[in-house]
Amino acid sequence: MKIAFVGKGGSGKTTLSSLFVRYLVERGLPTLAIDADINQHLATALGASDEESVALPTLSAHLPLIKDYLRGDNPRIGAPDAMIKTTPPGSGSRLLGVIEGNPIYTACVREVGGARLAVTGPFSEEDLGVACYHSKVGAAELLLNHMVDGPGEYVVVDMTAGADSFASGLFTRFDLTALVCEPTLRSVGVYRQYLGYAKDFGIRIAVIGNKVCDDDDLAFLREQVGENLLCWIGRSAHVRAAERGQIRPIAELEPDNLQALATIRSTVDATTRDWVAYQRQAVEFHLRNARAWAGEDLAAQVDPDFVPGPHLLASRGRLLDSRA
Repeated sequence: MKIAFVGKGGSGKTTLSSLFVRYLVERGLPTLAIDADINQHLATALGASDEESVALPTLSAHLPLIKDYLRGDNPRIGAPDAMIKTTPPGSGSRLLGVIEGNPIYTACVREVGGARLAVTGPFSEEDLGVACYHSKVGAAELLLNHMVDGPGEYVVVDMTAGADSFASGLFTRFDLTALVCEPTLRSVGVYRQYLGYAKDFGIRIAVIGNKVCDDDDLAFLREQVGENLLCWIGRSAHVRAAERGQIRPIAELEPDNLQALATIRSTVDATTRDWVAYQRQAVEFHLRNARAWAGEDLAAQVDPDFVPGPHLLASRGRLLDSRA
C-alpha cells in the first residue's frame, strides 16, 4: 500500500514519516521509503548523519537509468528519452515490486536506520534559478506509476510541503494521504486547500494531528477538521530525542503515540486498490501534460488496454522460473 505524508512546512510530516517507516520496519514488514520533499531530511530523521545524508545517491541523478529500465520493450515508447514523468506503464514495460533486485534499487536505494530509502535529491547550484523542483520529483512519479505493491507491503513517501504536490499527478498515487496538521489556523488552512484540490479525484485524506499538547488543542482540531481527524501525536520525549540525533527503538515511543501509528497502519491496510482507476488517473495526467507542454504525440504512449496489478508480477515470476 502507498501512503504519503503531506502538510504545512514545519508541521512535522517528516517526523511522522520517519516514525511510521520505523514502526513498519521494526515489525519486519516490506517497506520502501521515498523522500520527495524539497528539503531532504528523511534520511537524518531515520538516523543518518548529515554527511551520510548528503552522500546518498539520488533518483533525479539516475533518471536516464530509471527511464531505460522501466521502458523495457514497450513498443509505444521509441526511446528512453521520450518518457516524461507521467508516462504510464503499458505492455512490455517493466514493473517494480516493493522488495526485489533491479538496477534502479541497486543504484538508488540504500539502507538507513534499518529502512530502505530512496531520495529524489536536493537542488544543485546548476538548478538554481533555472529548474523547477518537480523535475526532481518526476523520477519518483515514474517509479510509483510502475510500482506494483500488494497487501502487507508499504511505500511511504514524505512529500513536499503545502499543496505543491498538485503541480503533478503524484498526489493521485497513494492509497492514503496523511495530512499532518498542527492545532493552528495556518495548518488548518493548508488542510482545507488540499481538500479542495483533491475533492474531484477520489483522494482519501486522513488528518493526523501533531504537536497536540492539551484538550484545547484536540478540541480545536476536532472542530476544524471533523471526522477527517484520524488520530494525533501528543507531547513526545521520544521525538525530541530523535530531533537531537538520539534515535531510540520505536517500541519506546509513548503508548498513545504508538497507538496512533497502529491506527494509521490499520487504515491503510483497510484500503482496497482499484487498479483500473489507478491506471486511468495516470493516463489522465499524462494526457494533460502532453497537451500542456510535452507534445500531443506523447499521447501515443498510452496503452488503452493495459491495467497493472499483482497478477503481472506473479506472471513475471513464473516466466523467470521457467527460464531458470
